[in-house]
Amino acid sequence: QVQLVESGGGLVQPGGSLRLSCAASGRIRSINAMGWYRQAPGKQRDLVAAIASGGNPNYADSVKGRFTISRDNTKNTVYLQMNSLKPEDTAVYYCNAGVTSSFGNRDIYWGQGTQVTVSS
Repeated sequence: QVQLVESGGGLVQPGGSLRLSCAASGRIRSINAMGWYRQAPGKQRDLVAAIASGGNPNYADSVKGRFTISRDNTKNTVYLQMNSLKPEDTAVYYCNAGVTSSFGNRDIYWGQGTQVTVSS
């Protein structure tokens, strides 16, 4: 009923930039918080950044000052601008969203993930 589709991952050199996008679609009444998580091989999935419906962002300490999360509520889309990328940022990045469906059900939805690789 609700799908999250990510785009924008890829291979980038250290110090480079990438912009991830995640669009939600389906039977959506409203979206609360939206966020980005990442999971490196052999590690747990960790929060990178999140943003409330009113626009208040918060970030993991490891990305503060380098990453910026934003959202366009008219498009049900969340973005992650990643600058000054480091090899340790290499991971699969997942978006998620707290969605109230048109039926009134509240649930957390996840995207399929997009690979970000930072390497020279």
